[in-house]
Amino acid sequence: MRKLLLVLLLGCAACTTGAQDAARAPAPGTVTEAAAAPADPAALLQRLQALSQDATCTEHGQCRTVAVGANACGGPQEYRPYSMLRTNEKDLLAVAERYKAARQVQNEAGGMVSTCRYLPDPGAVCTSGACQLGASSPAPG
Repeated sequence: MRKLLLVLLLGCAACTTGAQDAARAPAPGTVTEAAAAPADPAALLQRLQALSQDATCTEHGQCRTVAVGANACGGPQEYRPYSMLRTNEKDLLAVAERYKAARQVQNEAGGMVSTCRYLPDPGAVCTSGACQLGASSPAPG
């Protein structure tokens, strides 16, 4: 009798978990944001560049940086400046995160290695009406 009760309880627990997973899943035919956008690193980088292209600013407080990509050893490949005035920050950060994930997958699949150097965020400043990386960093490539 105890074994039967245990089997019934485990069966109920499995049914409950399955129902919760089904409730969280998108409806058939629904396209999620992750599935809608390309996972190709080159396409994501191109989208990221397009989103941050207009870096027009009038003061330093309007400028930010976004970490771009992923080195094999960890950390970003570079930082890119963008303007809070001209950039949809939510979209930019989402694309940057997807690009980072795609590069991490690419690094792992290719057995890539890197120098493991720490790349600090240089910050961004408004110079001549455009957001640029702080003076101590190289320009993005």
